Parts: sequence; structure tokens; C-alpha cells
Amino acid sequence: MLIVHVHVQVRPESVEDFVTATLANARASVQEPGIARFDVCRQADDPTRFVLVEVYRDADAPARHKETAHYAAWRDAVAPLMAAPRTSVKLANVFPDDAGW
Repeated sequence: MLIVHVHVQVRPESVEDFVTATLANARASVQEPGIARFDVCRQADDPTRFVLVEVYRDADAPARHKETAHYAAWRDAVAPLMAAPRTSVKLANVFPDDAGW
């Protein structure tokens, strides 16, 4: 399992457009065989900050995800909505060790 947290800060006037585009991407992403989970989280005390929690089944799945039409559409749609460039953190699963999702 590979877990990626993508941190995004959105312009205040663009939050609803970001949510719409991101939910479309998330719904399509969870249909990919290499994605075990794709969560869209909004920071409780700052509605312009989001974390996308992407859980991949193998190390090659992120590259395959970035080749999809829905990812390209999301990337292009949200780029002008961001207040700062998005960042990501890659994590390895420790528990549960069987990653039985």
C-alpha cells in the first residue's frame, strides 16, 4: 500500500468549484483497480484547505492514475482555483499490516 496525502489551499471564492471538480475526480478514481480508497477532507477550521487521502494498492498505481482522463480534467480544472501550489506527502502503511480494505 502507498498512501498519499495531497494538501490543497483553494482561493476562498473558488471553494465550491474546487469541491465539484474534486468530487467528480474522486468518484471516478475509486473505480480504478489500483486505488483502494480516495477521501476528500476539508479542514474544520479553514474551509479553503483540503487534504486528499489517496490509498494505492501498489507503487505503480499513482502513475496509472495520472494517465486517466478524469485526473487530467481535475488537474486542469483546479489549477487556477488554488491559492498556492498543492503539496503531497507519501506514507507507508504500518497498521493494519494486512491493509485489508
